[in-house]
This record gives sequence, C-alpha cells and structure tokens, in this order.
Amino acid sequence: MSAKIISGTEIAKQIREELKAEVAEIKEKHGVVPGLVTILVGENPASISYVTAKQRTAHDLGFHSIQDNQPDDIKEDELLSLIEKYNNDDSIHGILVQLPLPKHIDESKVLYAISPDKDVDGFHPVNVGKMVIGEKCFLPCTPHGILEMLVRSGVETSGAEVVVVGRSNIVGKPIANLMLQKREGGNATVTVCHTRTRDTAFHTRRADILIVAAGRPKVITADMVKEGVVVIDVGVNRIGKTPEGKAILCGDVDFEAIKEKAAAITPVPGGVGPMTITMLMKNTVQAAKQFAGIE
Repeated sequence: MSAKIISGTEIAKQIREELKAEVAEIKEKHGVVPGLVTILVGENPASISYVTAKQRTAHDLGFHSIQDNQPDDIKEDELLSLIEKYNNDDSIHGILVQLPLPKHIDESKVLYAISPDKDVDGFHPVNVGKMVIGEKCFLPCTPHGILEMLVRSGVETSGAEVVVVGRSNIVGKPIANLMLQKREGGNATVTVCHTRTRDTAFHTRRADILIVAAGRPKVITADMVKEGVVVIDVGVNRIGKTPEGKAILCGDVDFEAIKEKAAAITPVPGGVGPMTITMLMKNTVQAAKQFAGIE
C-alpha cells in the first residue's frame, strides 16, 4: 500500500489561515501591524524568486512589508548600517537578509548584526543558543516547519528512532536538537548521519522517522528504509527541464520506490518547501507580539 502523502502545501495553508486571523486580532485589539523587511543584495534569480514569494505571503497576511533591494557592489559597512537602521525601526519586527551574499561581504557578520529580537530566520547565535537549551526563541524556519508537519500529521515522535541525514546549520543540526528535546514533536532518540558516516544504510534502516537533508538527488533508496517509516524529504534538486522549459525537481530520496514501503512521506515539490516561508511568517507575528508585550 502506498504511503500517506504529508502535504506541506496543505499544512502551510492551514497555518497561514491561523496567522491571518491572529494578525487581524492584534491589529484590532492592540493596534500592532507585524512588520517584515527582506533585504536583497544583487540580482540572483533564485534569490529574487525567494524574496518575492516571502513578500507576497507577508502582504497576503496583512503585514507591513518592505522589500529593500541593494546593488551587488554595496559595501559591507553600508549593509551593516542598513541593518542597524531597521534594528532601530519600531515598525519593523522581523529582518531577513537573503543569502547568499556577494563574496566581498562576510555573511556571519551580517547575520550577527541583526538584533536577536528581530532575527526571524533564527540564525543569530543568541537564538541558536536558546534553542539548544530549550528556551523560547525564534526557531529556524525549515526545522520548525518539519516539527509542525509531524505534529499536525499525527506522527508519534516520543520514543521514536529518528535518523537525520545531513548536518547543516540550517536543517540537520537544529532538527536533530529539537527532536531530542522534551517537547511536543520531540522526545525522540536521534542519530545524525553525514558524509563521513561509514554505513549510512545501517542507520537509516533503523529509523521510525527519517529526515533527509543531504543535498543530493535520490541518495536514499528503497533498500535503505524499513517498512512503515515516516520520511521527511528536505531536498530540492533540479534534475532537468520539461520540453516547455520548466525545471524538473526531485528530492533527496527515491520517492516513487520508497512510497511503497513508507507509512507517510513528503513530496517534492509541495512538501517541506511551503512550510519554510510559513514559519518565517509565524516568527514575524511572534516578534511583533513580543515587541508589543502581547502574550
């Protein structure tokens, strides 16, 4: 029997409806409008697409949203000054600098310049540290989205064997940490595999929940998973084009083969991807409420 499809598109839609109602309520009761600025340096087509989608979503939810485009030859100190301007702007509650940045700019310096109270991407060391010890903070958007998908799909994580393939700072490390914690969507036993893991398949076959963020197309095959596994595929890989010129995408797992063994699986596209922007919006609403002292 084929797996249940965990649709990030549908879950993201549910969360956005909840956020839209929450935004309307805090506007009416407290006069607060969540504010988000997205800063784009240069004209990278993928980055333009990403920030356009973020701004469109913010607008649809009723945010005060600003798209701040800067040339790719902007000096590092000028970009830092721009961030400081938004740090001090009370109408802006969330600041996002779209990555990657030009090589002459230190990405870490830029990310660290964002106030932790406005770091809605969840990348500032203050928020990362709070996440690790389980304090309230802005969670990184993709791992947060994965948790929401598991919880809202009724997947039992407490006591589960979770295997994460990939150890990036954006996905692998934070999702492993979150699922270890004593929290909803957590309480799991977690193994992390990476490029130096000697026998990845040995670990992935033990997984009750398998989260794959390896960055390589179809690296996880059907013989590497057990019957009844829940698979969260974070990968988005372009593997060709249709005759019409549209990109053909696939994930990091062999979806067609594994869906015949899995209990549940996310598709690509339409899986984790839609959740990332949605959790960015959720963090921005949280930031606005914290600024206004709203519980």
